[in-house]
Amino acid sequence: MLGITALIIFGIAAGFMLMSRNRALASVNGVLAGLHSRPSYHGLYSFLWVVIVGLGVLLALAISGGQFVQATLLSQIADALPDAEFIEHQLVLSDARAIAEGGIPSKIDTLRETIATRFGGLETTRVWGTIALALGAALATGFYTFRQINKDWRARNRSERIIRIILWAAAAIAVLTTVGIVLSLIFETLTFFGKIGWRVDQYLFGTRWSPLSGVQSGSMDPDKVGAVPLFVGTFLITLIAMLVAVPVGLFAAIYLSDFASPGVRAWAKPMLEILAGVPTVVYGFFAAITVAPFFRQTGESFGLSVASESALAAGVVMGIMIIPFISSLSDDVINAVPQSLRDGSYGLGATKAETIRQVVLPAALPGIVSAVLLGISRAVGETMIVVMAAGQGANLTINPLEAVTTVTVQIVMLITGDTEASTAAGPAFTLGFTLFCITLALNVVALRIVRKYRELYD
Repeated sequence: MLGITALIIFGIAAGFMLMSRNRALASVNGVLAGLHSRPSYHGLYSFLWVVIVGLGVLLALAISGGQFVQATLLSQIADALPDAEFIEHQLVLSDARAIAEGGIPSKIDTLRETIATRFGGLETTRVWGTIALALGAALATGFYTFRQINKDWRARNRSERIIRIILWAAAAIAVLTTVGIVLSLIFETLTFFGKIGWRVDQYLFGTRWSPLSGVQSGSMDPDKVGAVPLFVGTFLITLIAMLVAVPVGLFAAIYLSDFASPGVRAWAKPMLEILAGVPTVVYGFFAAITVAPFFRQTGESFGLSVASESALAAGVVMGIMIIPFISSLSDDVINAVPQSLRDGSYGLGATKAETIRQVVLPAALPGIVSAVLLGISRAVGETMIVVMAAGQGANLTINPLEAVTTVTVQIVMLITGDTEASTAAGPAFTLGFTLFCITLALNVVALRIVRKYRELYD
């Protein structure tokens, strides 16, 4: 119902937009020169205000009304079960909601049926009250803006001011979201270090990772929170993936941009980019069922011991997955290099290969570095391939033929395990914050390198 109400609000806004536009024209008898703002701005002003007020009231009432209903019912449950825990009150409310909505509750009794009946009545009142107030606010706002229209009304200035505020709010939401993510990581990290006695050195340089092995005793063992095996495994798999993806992707981009005919490029580039649309779970199956057994059998033929789950298998398949990202972005930046640079190189007697190596690639270096950074970020954040092909045990090794794990896999295991979320969140958020700091440092270094070489071509 709320979604339909939002559509109705947009319909009301569109109606007032047309009415306001026609009223602006009628105020000057159709002579546009007599208006301060064009009729479209008068319509836009009404449209924006109706949408903002209508949707704002709808959202505010939907949130506050739901909280009011929940608080009212929880209070009634608490009066009926004064000795029960809060989680039991929530369970009763959940069952009552299921009964009212036709679901399957875990238990049915008189209290739950009573709460279900009360929930149905309150919910119906809340929904229809929200709809009525939101539509009423939209209509009232529309009539108010409609009555303001006259030939001297500065609709353009006010409309553009509203749009600027909306754009500013969108930018602020993006920035505040980033700040919120960083702050949540920092607070959970500080909480985690407080639980292990501020043993930061043990976390950064320790070689044993089993943070939840001692939580039953009430505290974490600081000797088992060493994250070195996780980051070594992450960087090992990322290195293997980039050794596969960067040469293949970059060479493919060079071929498609400077050597391939238009016909070959027309079908080769889309075929290469299809790899980007393959789900990661499919890559994981491919790594576990095809690539890992192949490496194991090949290694055995040479007398090498290759684990059934190895960093090599996961890294190679991850590199295949990253190829289209690097290839597509590199192809775009290579094509963006001005043809005049190529022509000047040819005029000096350079061959096509020399031109690409000494002129085109240096000029396209910033874009290529950005593509590689995107590939690294994609490799560092990948989880499914590692779970299925590299293992889940924290094994400290740089041998690509052995099983390893990564930071993201451990974060998933901590969050989705049986341990209480408040306990597992500390190690998980700390790993995320550390990985965030490392990738941020890599980005800063890469940007400095790009800036140094970009100055040669400004």
